[in-house]
Amino acid sequence: MLEVEKPSGAIIAESFRTIKTNIQYSSLDKNYQVIVVTSPNPGEGKTFISSNLALTLAQGNKRVILIDCDFRKPSIHRRFKVSNTLGLSEILVGEDSFKLLLKKYSDNLDIITSGHMPPNPAEALASERMYAFIEVLRNEYDYIILDSPPVLFVSDSQILSTKADGVILVVKCGKTNKEEIKEAYMRLKSINVNVIGAILNAIKIDSKKYSYKYGER
Repeated sequence: MLEVEKPSGAIIAESFRTIKTNIQYSSLDKNYQVIVVTSPNPGEGKTFISSNLALTLAQGNKRVILIDCDFRKPSIHRRFKVSNTLGLSEILVGEDSFKLLLKKYSDNLDIITSGHMPPNPAEALASERMYAFIEVLRNEYDYIILDSPPVLFVSDSQILSTKADGVILVVKCGKTNKEEIKEAYMRLKSINVNVIGAILNAIKIDSKKYSYKYGER
């Protein structure tokens, strides 16, 4: 059970509904169908955000697929308690049809785990097969959420972001400093990536406030 599903998670669920609404209204002029979720550093909550955001979008009667594109440190399979024996890497080398590797979490939410780590993760994400795979998914789903590695550690997320319609940057309160946020943002903008917003994660507040904030740049 994810945080937005828990009886004690009403405030978190409302925060993610606010994020969903902002994304939908931001899409009035641009179609944010493929969204990369990343962060400047490890441990800032990108997988927590991508998982709960994907489920919240699916609860709004949208067809959603969540894909673990973090070959180096995958964690989607742990959050959803599913096997990671086969996944994205096997799809990219043509071993299996993606429909055979889907893990259905709910009526509207499908999951693809990372699978085995390829010899060169960045090269796999930059491949024509990855681009073609995303194009196939565009015809199957309303939203494609890609959980990607941290921006400041490897180039994977920058490569993946060029195939997406927009990027959400997750930063952690009390951990991510301004210089790291600025550097991550500039690296993404340097390749003309559309950073559609940022989420400030892990704010310590009381029950009268929200735990997560979404803001457009």
